[in-house]
Amino acid sequence: MSPRIYLVATVGAALGCGLISGAFFAFSSFVMGALGRLVPAEGIRAMQSINVVVINSVFLGVFLGTAALCAALAGLSIKAWSEPGSGLRLAGCLLYLVGTIAVTFAFNIPRNNALAAMQPDAADAAASWARYVTEWTLWNHVRTLAALAGSLLLVVAQLIGHRAGP
Repeated sequence: MSPRIYLVATVGAALGCGLISGAFFAFSSFVMGALGRLVPAEGIRAMQSINVVVINSVFLGVFLGTAALCAALAGLSIKAWSEPGSGLRLAGCLLYLVGTIAVTFAFNIPRNNALAAMQPDAADAAASWARYVTEWTLWNHVRTLAALAGSLLLVVAQLIGHRAGP
């Protein structure tokens, strides 16, 4: 496989992982805290709106495009296992695919779906909202760290591969 393909794919995947990590970091570090300080009905409505608006071509293009790139790059890394940096490249891709994509589908999306069905002014809404903020944010921390670590491993893999090249 051409070293240029590895370079472009690895840099693209590292940038995608970094972008997604940054978006998730914003939620973990201040957005969810700010929403949690609102009156529960207001916080619920705000997060329900965020969960609708986030389904757009820009965010999903980066989020799922990075997943597709990582899946392809993981396959290429296995195929070229003996080349320098392949193990780190594979680990970086798997961190994103499992720690970001799988966690999103297994933990964050189901909570978002439950929130979408929630009536903000219902009697149990405040307790449900408090639980949502705590649980969703915990899993968002996992996604943030996985995407960041994936990005870092992809950068290191590229540096190792570059140093070993011609």
